[in-house]
Amino acid sequence: MILQKFVSHKRPLNKLSFCTFGYLRQKREEDPVANVFDQKTKHLQRERAGCAPDVDVYDYLKNEIGYRLADRIFDIKRKFKLAADHVSPTSVEELILCDSNKQHLDSIETQEGLKIRKQIINEENIEFEPDSLDLVISSLTLHWINDLPGAFKRILHGLKQDGVLIAAVFGGDTLFELRSSLQLAELERRGGLSPHISPFTHVRDIGGLLNRAGFTMLTIDTDEIVVSYPSMFELMYDLKGMAENNAAVNRTIHLNRETQFAAAAIYQELYGKYDPEKDSTSIPATFQVINMLGWKPHPKQPKPLERGTGQISLKELHRLDEIIKEVKTVKIDDDDKK
Repeated sequence: MILQKFVSHKRPLNKLSFCTFGYLRQKREEDPVANVFDQKTKHLQRERAGCAPDVDVYDYLKNEIGYRLADRIFDIKRKFKLAADHVSPTSVEELILCDSNKQHLDSIETQEGLKIRKQIINEENIEFEPDSLDLVISSLTLHWINDLPGAFKRILHGLKQDGVLIAAVFGGDTLFELRSSLQLAELERRGGLSPHISPFTHVRDIGGLLNRAGFTMLTIDTDEIVVSYPSMFELMYDLKGMAENNAAVNRTIHLNRETQFAAAAIYQELYGKYDPEKDSTSIPATFQVINMLGWKPHPKQPKPLERGTGQISLKELHRLDEIIKEVKTVKIDDDDKK
């Protein structure tokens, strides 16, 4: 999907979900939590962005992803009694809005017909009453948490049996164009590399983390949203307005002017596009979104069949259409005999 920079929407409720994370490896149970992100810096970035007079201008990406995530609730044929985060009053009776910042919570526009509770949480130590929630939904707020496995376990602890977690986070391929351009510019100008883009978790790790936390019946998929900007500087300015700028512990605080201009030129040269109709150039920025859905175990949930009970071999997948036709033919013949 392509989004143009100037597209704007109304501010969604999904701005205030849970937390965010970039995780480089799956850690063992006994491993200490690695401080990948500076939570104090990230809190200040969010607070600064939330207080800006033009805050709504930068919510176009979060709105789009939030709407897509909310749509997934309608695929679940159930009325949820108690949910945490942003959902529709047609599918949820009561909603808990969560954030670490009281000012953010107070600024949310709530929907009519939906019972709302607001709760301030510690994003590194999410706490809900055990077995109290039917649904937890988090949009673009789990990719800044240092202890993502622990966050998944605590969310599972707060869910009732057969409760569900629906979440979206930025994936490892997010902003690969900006990342590579900054790296090439620093190699050229300074002869070394510094982390200017925060690390994000990879889709291959999400399934393992959810499984280890105790979730079952997982569904994981990815979306790519490409946003066009006039230049690299507008992209970086918008990332700051979204509060999605770098907060890695080992980040370099200063990026000198010469390196910035070199990176912008490299970005334009490698990825830039020219529109002959408008006689203008632009650069694309790719945002990879990992969507995940996991259920808390329940005795009545569907279970996978035992190994060896399948009637069709995976070796026959290349002729699946033929097998379906054969099955339909046999069924028609049986009906005729009756």
